[in-house]
Amino acid sequence: MTIIVAKLAGYRRITLNRPERLNALTVEMAAALAAALDDAVADKTCRAILLTGAGRGFCAGQDLTEIIGASPADLDRLLAHYHPLILKIRALPIPVVCAVNGVAAGAGANLALACDILLAARSASFVQAFARIGLVPDCGGTWFLPRLVGTARARALALLAEPLSAETAAEWGAWWKTMGCCPKPKRLPPASPARPAPPSR
Repeated sequence: MTIIVAKLAGYRRITLNRPERLNALTVEMAAALAAALDDAVADKTCRAILLTGAGRGFCAGQDLTEIIGASPADLDRLLAHYHPLILKIRALPIPVVCAVNGVAAGAGANLALACDILLAARSASFVQAFARIGLVPDCGGTWFLPRLVGTARARALALLAEPLSAETAAEWGAWWKTMGCCPKPKRLPPASPARPAPPSR
């Protein structure tokens, strides 16, 4: 399975599961992740989602073996699977926490940035690798980066494709916190009862 879903107390842990390819995204994987997000939202006991990656990396971006020999029309079709996934994450009614272990590159970096709270292990690295193959950042990168780290830094990250360490990314505001390792999730406290509506005047 390209995605592993664990139903835990009050939340779901969704794990990208192609460790042999550093969890590089495929069309099948993007569709499975979208379906897992929809299923989590439909579960009224699910109050949050934890997104992480199996093995030594979070996500190395799009699996480029999918686009070898592809025509421009094929590329458009492939990208059509990834951009809606980012929009779906941003529109979810429950928070998504991303735990980055190892590399988050290209579309994988921007998938992480789309989440509401981003935690990273000290071993994590962040790279907008698109320029290395003559592309501009996709999956929301051109929108997220300047708003998180500022225009000057965003421009350099996009044009130079240099890796950013976990500590520097946290200092720049790209993510919330850097930790010794990605923490073991804790059990969520019971949901607070709904407050009664204020009396009408």
